[in-house]
Amino acid sequence: MGQHNQFEPGWKVPNDGEYVEIGEHPDSNNLSHPKKLRLRKGDTFPGTTNGNRKWTRNRNK
Repeated sequence: MGQHNQFEPGWKVPNDGEYVEIGEHPDSNNLSHPKKLRLRKGDTFPGTTNGNRKWTRNRNK
């Protein structure tokens, strides 16, 4: 069983870190002003700017 890379609003945060909004398609890298948050393990992912977006861990910090 693998780990999730994309997280829906309302899910629990698996690890401490910075998370960023991503688009609904894998090739949608050019979102203008995506939300970026620092969350702790056990927190709940908040809603996104657009209902079709998800959260992913920001590894480019």
